[in-house]
Amino acid sequence: QVQLVESGGGLVQPGGSLRLSCAASGKILTINNMAWYRQAPGKQRELVATITSGGTTNYADYVKDRFAIARDNAKKTVYLQMNSLKPAYTPVYYCNADMRVLYSVTLVTYWGQGTPVTVSS
Repeated sequence: QVQLVESGGGLVQPGGSLRLSCAASGKILTINNMAWYRQAPGKQRELVATITSGGTTNYADYVKDRFAIARDNAKKTVYLQMNSLKPAYTPVYYCNADMRVLYSVTLVTYWGQGTPVTVSS
């Protein structure tokens, strides 16, 4: 079974940092783009950052200079380093990845189950 599993979320004080991880597992042949999204209660899911298989990154304007996305292709893992976190915002962070899996000829987008982040003092 192919899956993405996030970890690293939790409670952090305003101005603090967290590092999220998302590991892919299963019969995976290739992983193309990977990304992080977030969704606050009652709001639509929004893009945070993306990274290509070659390491090219792109960020939403509201996280530029505070967040950094990275990946370890050997470990099939994408990371999100979050700094200077702002309070009064409790989104769930989701990772996704475009992957070609065994017996498939096309790329399919897979999602993780999400990891909550609470920024509060």
